[in-house]
Amino acid sequence: MSKLNIVIYAIVGLLLLLSLIKSKEKTKRALKVAWKSFKNMAPGLFIIVGFVGITLGFITTDMISKLLGESAGIWGTLLAAVIGGTVLMPAFVAFPLGATLLNVGATVQTVTAFVSSSVMVGVATMPVESKSFGKKFAFLRNSLSFLLALLLAFLMGVIL
Repeated sequence: MSKLNIVIYAIVGLLLLLSLIKSKEKTKRALKVAWKSFKNMAPGLFIIVGFVGITLGFITTDMISKLLGESAGIWGTLLAAVIGGTVLMPAFVAFPLGATLLNVGATVQTVTAFVSSSVMVGVATMPVESKSFGKKFAFLRNSLSFLLALLLAFLMGVIL
């Protein structure tokens, strides 16, 4: 555990203690809400982590480098953006997955395309979005989000 983690945990512990001193009842309610939220998120998180682990077991780092690395060029970036836009993944899973992809040979540009499109584009949720906001809005929002994800990726590729 890093020093930063220890400091963060100490601050959280201190604030929790202060909250308990100020109002035990409100703190208990807040902890119950937090626990319920954690229980609702945990299965999805474990499924995603398991999926990533299994996928990395079958897909070698050479394959990732070939498909999403420097040699893949613009096609690797487009592939990552399409995959990111079609999977339903929360940001707290997308960012660590992006770090893993970077560590196994994907480029910053490609990872940016993947993470940005997975967070901003929602092909999987488009039917619900269409019902709520209309087909035109859903299509326009997803299309613009996809283009913005690609723009961000190319900018990150140039900057970094």
